[in-house]
Amino acid sequence: MKTAIIGLGNIGSRLAKNLTAGGQNIIVSERNLPKAEALAAELGGKAQTMSIEDAVGKADVIILAIYFQAIKEFVEQHRRALAGKIIVDPSNPIAPDGKGGFKKIIPADQSSGKIIAGLVEGGEVVKAFGTLGAESLGSAAHRTPEPAVLFYATDYPEAGRAVAELIAAGGFAPVSVGAIDQSIRIEVGGDLHEFGKLGKLVSAKEAQALV
Repeated sequence: MKTAIIGLGNIGSRLAKNLTAGGQNIIVSERNLPKAEALAAELGGKAQTMSIEDAVGKADVIILAIYFQAIKEFVEQHRRALAGKIIVDPSNPIAPDGKGGFKKIIPADQSSGKIIAGLVEGGEVVKAFGTLGAESLGSAAHRTPEPAVLFYATDYPEAGRAVAELIAAGGFAPVSVGAIDQSIRIEVGGDLHEFGKLGKLVSAKEAQALV
């Protein structure tokens, strides 16, 4: 399956590095195409650059490493092209609170994963790659002897397995928390997020006890 990462900020660029280090061939894309080209050159032959439209058309798995609000707009803009695809949502619905911290921008009992899944028509949404901060996503990849966990949630078992393979290739242990309605647990503030009740990296054995 072909994987595209749309958006190459702190999360997207780290995912690209982790996946190519794990032997994956990927497509990298964003509005600033020269930035994507520079990253692809840094990563070598495992990464190729495409326009966003071409990346969406070519890829089977599309990781939307962009802000929550931008994902909503992206889904609306590319609705038809996303049909039949696996759409990965790493977003956390937060924004600066003006006091040096962050605040949730949707009701406390809602999750961005559930909202995005409700907007997608004909595609299969998997919540993944957002349960650790960007720093840990980089430093904890391919940890030994026990890999750190990245949690995921989805209503689609086959899509979940495909994303679990990418999580493993990126140097983490994939652990499912269940259906997409469990996304709130793996978003910022949730009980299974690094910046929530969990507050740390865990191994697969530790995670299973929590899930």
